Amino acid sequence: MKAWPKERKIIYCDGGMGSLLMKRGMTPGMRTDEMNQAHPEAVESIQRAYAEAGSDVLYTNTFSLSSRLKDMTDGELDAAVADAVAIAKRAAGGKALAALDVGPTGEFMEPYGALTYEIAYGRFARLAVSGAKAGADLICAETMSAPDELKAAVIAAAENTELDVLATMTFSETGLTYTGYSIEEFGELANGLPLTAAGVNCSREPKEMLPAVTRLARILKKPLIVKLNAGLPDGQGQYSVGPEEYAEQLLPYRELGVRIVGGCCGTTPEYIRAVRRALEA
Repeated sequence: MKAWPKERKIIYCDGGMGSLLMKRGMTPGMRTDEMNQAHPEAVESIQRAYAEAGSDVLYTNTFSLSSRLKDMTDGELDAAVADAVAIAKRAAGGKALAALDVGPTGEFMEPYGALTYEIAYGRFARLAVSGAKAGADLICAETMSAPDELKAAVIAAAENTELDVLATMTFSETGLTYTGYSIEEFGELANGLPLTAAGVNCSREPKEMLPAVTRLARILKKPLIVKLNAGLPDGQGQYSVGPEEYAEQLLPYRELGVRIVGGCCGTTPEYIRAVRRALEA
């Protein structure tokens, strides 16, 4: 990445956001991005904790914005993104990069739904431009499951900004999306897109995803990203894999040449701290 020190072998991202916001005032029915206005101090405290735990990249709290782009004016979008980027920058304190987090629209792409590539591209382009204007250091499209939607998000960001673009899709442990799109097909798609790095996020815990990600690593010609879940939650919202176990499960990924590592659902700053200890031991 243009903004990153060349000597760094592994870049550490942050972990979960939504599960932590639920403990800091996010009420049922709220979108995560609404917390940037309702409780900015809560968002900032979470992101600062990730920076202090060793995260080199903080994702802005904008994942849910993609689902309402169609209803936002350019001014509303610029203001919302500016708030999110400013919070992440304050939390980083100059120690980490602020990455514009781009999530899926929540709509089905053709032929499964009415969302066309052109409409998706237009929405993602607006979001990317807002992020660049707000001072984001890079753009990360994550938790995508439709290849055309991922392609629209990546190309829109690359063609409308000068920022590095990262992208991750989510798969089952079999290496398939809900539509049957394979992790090998994703690898070939990523190789042809203007991406700085690509990989897998969300999905399942690391040990369950290792066979599928190994298949991806054989094909992918770009730096590999791994940002997975801490297992599955129980009825009380407690996830099944703790920080030390999560970090231990990530050790085999070092042999795959993983370059960017973090966490997704259920992970916290303690997970990132444990991962750094394990991978740098």
